[in-house]
Amino acid sequence: MFKSVLVANRGEIACRVFRTARRMGLRTIAVYSEADAQALHVREADEAVLIGPAAARESYLDAAKVLAAAKATGAEAIHPGYGFLSENADFAEAVAAAGIVWIGPKPSSIRAMGLKDAAKKLMIEAGVPVTPGYQGEDQSLETLTAEANRIGFPVLIKAVAGGGGKGMRKVDRAEDFAENLASAQREGQSSFGDPRVLIESYITRPRHIEVQVFGDSHGNVVHLHERDCSLQRRHQKVIEEAPAPGMDQATRDAVTAAAVRAAKAVDYQGAGTIEFIADASDGLKADRIWFMEMNTRLQVEHPVTESITGVDLVEWQLRVAAGQPIPLAQADIPMKGWAMEARLYAEDPANGFLPSIGRLDHFVIPDDIRVDTGVMQGGEVSQFYDPMIAKLIVHEDTREAAAARLADACRDVEVWPVKTNAGFMARCLEHPRFVEGDVDTGFIAAEEGALIAPAQVSARALAAATGQIGLEADAAAFDAPDNVLAPTRAGLFGFRLNAAPQAHTAVHH
Repeated sequence: MFKSVLVANRGEIACRVFRTARRMGLRTIAVYSEADAQALHVREADEAVLIGPAAARESYLDAAKVLAAAKATGAEAIHPGYGFLSENADFAEAVAAAGIVWIGPKPSSIRAMGLKDAAKKLMIEAGVPVTPGYQGEDQSLETLTAEANRIGFPVLIKAVAGGGGKGMRKVDRAEDFAENLASAQREGQSSFGDPRVLIESYITRPRHIEVQVFGDSHGNVVHLHERDCSLQRRHQKVIEEAPAPGMDQATRDAVTAAAVRAAKAVDYQGAGTIEFIADASDGLKADRIWFMEMNTRLQVEHPVTESITGVDLVEWQLRVAAGQPIPLAQADIPMKGWAMEARLYAEDPANGFLPSIGRLDHFVIPDDIRVDTGVMQGGEVSQFYDPMIAKLIVHEDTREAAAARLADACRDVEVWPVKTNAGFMARCLEHPRFVEGDVDTGFIAAEEGALIAPAQVSARALAAATGQIGLEADAAAFDAPDNVLAPTRAGLFGFRLNAAPQAHTAVHH
């Protein structure tokens, strides 16, 4: 086993990797930009190296600077986290060429799964079911139009190098196809440097099911069951859970077996995720679930898998990268209880989910659940990076108990003056459709009116505020479903003769 690890990332994933590395007795090394000089991941590392200005392309995305930091500190291994350079095959090769252990899959595996069209062809050869569509080389307007008509509308246009919903367009009518195609191609070119697209049949009630897989250098590949990541907003995941609601054992066996075949097809090593799209119009059925793509890295939502299996996936990554076999055989990997994760974003749901940046003057998060975070009170939410500031993770015996506990945890979040989506997530978790497991990727869009309610004073906020000025509150009149996200202020204003005093309470949600 190597003795030191550099995390080529920032925020909560860097802190998450450091936590396991410290437990295993490894020296931890952080890299940081000028904007992150006081960040939590910098403070938690044994050593930290400044690698450039705030802009990611000049710091975290600069492979040469990251490698220089590794060499300067004597780092024996590099963990890429997720995002940034995590799925960059050239970077993985450069790390190995420098004599440093790459904690991730082989570059050939990254490349094989990096382009959606090539990956689908490979999956077809491996006997993995794929979404009906077209992933051919001919990218002419005539051919793509003909294929869309053959598949039947609605169709989904997807950039072959896409991710995060970029370069993706749903087309309902044939007459709108050319315009949407051109738009997807432009976005693919600007975002990924590749205008090529593939076309898929659009699933009217899609569920996003993914399977955690793991391989080692000894030929072993296992799965760690499935996750459901269907609760999304504009293709970005909001709440994830494991296992998937409504999945019977026969369907689970079929999907996980397909995921293992997919990983074996690219000789996969390390942690990876096989993502499937399911047609949930008639429940989850094995013949209505298709391969979508593979993420050749650790996923943001990996804690829910850790919760139901009792496995530390980062520890597995470190051990497999050091040449050790996977610690457990497939039959020995448990699936116990139900886990859910909510992504706490610094954003304003009432204002179109715009990012909310600034100093975290007040930041209190629950201490009775697992919380993965990369910020602390007094820290900054920067405009330069993803606005996710924490992940709230719960594990209970049942799905109903997990949803209720996670909703309570969201209500217990206190943040000021930065705005967050905590109240929004609590309403998602308590919505009758979610509680019943009736969720697909269109859930948030369909229920947005109920989920994005105006901020109101909660009973706790009113009690805290009025208590400061000796007034009594009727808590029953203030039972709005929003959590308290900030300290309250109360006082007497506008005093004048012959006029009643006026009490004012300000609460930030």
